Amino acid sequence: MPASLTAPKVILFDWHGTLVDTLDAMYKTMEEMLPMLEELDLVKRLVAEEDCKTQDDIKLVRYIRIFRRLHPKILAERRVSRTEIFNAIFATNHEAKRVAHQAYNQCYRNHYGAVKPFQEGVFDYLTTFKNLGIKLAIATNRSREFLLEEIDLVDSGRWKPLFDSIISANDVVEYKPAPDVILQALHNMDEQPGPHIWYVGDSETDMLTASAAKVTPVFYNGAHWEESWLDQHIDNRGQHPDNARLIVNSFDQLTDALQHLQDTGKAAFPYRLREHRPPSYPARPTPPPRIEPDWYPSFRKIPAPSLILFDWHATLVDTLDAMYHAVDDMLPEFEQLGLMSRLIRPEQSKSPEDARLVEHVKNYQKLHPKVKADRKISRTDIFEVLFGEDQEAKQIAHLAFNHHYRNHYGTVLPFEPQVRPMLESLRRLGPRVGVITNRDREFFEHELSAVEGIGWRHLFDTEVCGDDTPMRKPHPDQIIKAVNNLRQSLNKSVWYVGDSTTDTIAAKNAGVTNVFFNGAQWDQDWLQKIFPGNARYPHQPDVVVNDFSEFWALVLACFDRQIVVKQQGKVFSALGTRSSGSQNAT
Repeated sequence: MPASLTAPKVILFDWHGTLVDTLDAMYKTMEEMLPMLEELDLVKRLVAEEDCKTQDDIKLVRYIRIFRRLHPKILAERRVSRTEIFNAIFATNHEAKRVAHQAYNQCYRNHYGAVKPFQEGVFDYLTTFKNLGIKLAIATNRSREFLLEEIDLVDSGRWKPLFDSIISANDVVEYKPAPDVILQALHNMDEQPGPHIWYVGDSETDMLTASAAKVTPVFYNGAHWEESWLDQHIDNRGQHPDNARLIVNSFDQLTDALQHLQDTGKAAFPYRLREHRPPSYPARPTPPPRIEPDWYPSFRKIPAPSLILFDWHATLVDTLDAMYHAVDDMLPEFEQLGLMSRLIRPEQSKSPEDARLVEHVKNYQKLHPKVKADRKISRTDIFEVLFGEDQEAKQIAHLAFNHHYRNHYGTVLPFEPQVRPMLESLRRLGPRVGVITNRDREFFEHELSAVEGIGWRHLFDTEVCGDDTPMRKPHPDQIIKAVNNLRQSLNKSVWYVGDSTTDTIAAKNAGVTNVFFNGAQWDQDWLQKIFPGNARYPHQPDVVVNDFSEFWALVLACFDRQIVVKQQGKVFSALGTRSSGSQNAT
């Protein structure tokens, strides 16, 4: 307990994530709103990755830019609010955040109403604070339209008389972290800012808001952030003097803080809190952890690469917008192309999700909405799901796709900002580097020259496109051709890096090492589902990497292991001699 903590005359509360749980509605709304970023002209306003505050923010911005969805880690942990998300992805661009909040509110009308106390016993604790003579208020970024409805709904509406002031985003000019909501609430109660005013909230934004309002920030850790996170974001007052003055994991601990102030003579409440406090309700349960992706055998069984072949789309570059537009255009033509009757039967599908996609295309001649929302699978994977082993049907589909892709292609972005430095560092390290893509050369040549405005043609020793061989991936023809182009042997020292099941199958059929690039951030459960390793679907990756920093570390580790030598009982590694290359790639 901080020795200088001042007893509160007023306690203001954030709403969502502090007093109430509206997580289901909030995350459903975010998943509806984020695909609208392009039409809202907000994609180009996303903060540059190099300007992000943390590694988690970098991953969030990248994921939203590419997939128009929340990062799976956020969805799994359910700890972060929409305000925190908008602050992370738009930084100080207030106009972008204003547009985003407006779009969010429009979508929230489809989902709000599911509201419950964030933890057990909130009403009893609030009643106790009120009986101590403390004024209570709500200060939130929630729209008044929704806030008033939720106050009437939660706990059968019995909270409302407890609050002396209720301030929403509609009552002020600026959203948090601007101090407007706190200052307006205090104005309504004829109170002045100071250490005797506490603002209790669940986010870093709330703490910045309290500090800007010159009141006492109290961090409610209902999401059970770990000590390392708290130290970095909240509790490191030496470097961040605006951080929380008090951290509590539950309303019971908040009551403990008030009791301590009374017991030490720093608070003059009308009765002994120790004797009249509510029962000790438990803190909110810890959210289940996300199962991070991993794959074995680990890299210790992978030889150092003599040749690294990369997939193009969704591995090295992002061309998702054009790809999905072209697929949308071609699916209504399946009937006239004679492809509708060649769709596989549902019982032939690898998974229930694949079966649902086939049925949806058959019934509606369009992609299943979840596929379009996820933006995680390529057109090649889509055709694999729809046609299975029917190579002729897939060839017809690829030709139809190409016809429509001509209307959309042209915009090509690096999948991550450091892709080009990583490729340059690979070339200095020694292995040959190439590209394998199902994209036709007509489109690939343009994209290869257009990426980053300067082109990447100089980064590759060979490129093999979909129309360069009789068969496309998952057939191994393209990998075999790339290896032959460079007069190398087809063995495990050849790595093929790709983001799809199709890439994995092609690598395994060719007898080379497969590195699955998990840019879509599938968790381990999903990886086990798409790579079951059974008799029907035996192919599995050799290793999984989530981004190119992990890939670069994998490459270095394999080279270090290869050149380690024993001399006079000591083991020496060449890692240090390549540290400059590592810095260039990361």
